[in-house]
Amino acid sequence: MDLYSGGSDEEFDRETNLDREWQRRRDQFHTIWKEASAQEGFNIGFKESFHSGYNWGLVRGVTSALVCLLNELKEMLIEIQEKRNKFQNLHEYMHSLSTTDALKLFHDDILTEKAAEQSEHAEAGSNVMGLQNQSSDRSCLENHFGELESIILETPAIQVPLGVQK
Repeated sequence: MDLYSGGSDEEFDRETNLDREWQRRRDQFHTIWKEASAQEGFNIGFKESFHSGYNWGLVRGVTSALVCLLNELKEMLIEIQEKRNKFQNLHEYMHSLSTTDALKLFHDDILTEKAAEQSEHAEAGSNVMGLQNQSSDRSCLENHFGELESIILETPAIQVPLGVQK
């Protein structure tokens, strides 16, 4: 028996074992919680980014394919020079952006969208934010997809499935 603590060595060992077991289970629970939170964050991020990433890749791919064609083929597919120029300009713009630039655009789009959602719920300053929302109904990345979609719809010889929608 320990004279200073008033308990036996056996009781002390049992308390120490319980403390260690509690710490181990707490650490295990914390690890499981972190993994579940990380997975949930990944799932949300994937869902938010898939549509934009798909459309971004579609614009880059279609414009790249058309630019690689011989001029005679381009003229057969896209009869109007102005439309060919639009394709060329869209291609040049898309390829002037690095992956980092595209990710920054996507990030900015998310922040803009969240700010717009918050402004819809805010009472103060709703007139100013409402005007900003009207001027930018679509995100920067969606604008490029919309531009491609517009050109393709005006060019019946080019058939591109634009199927993935939000």
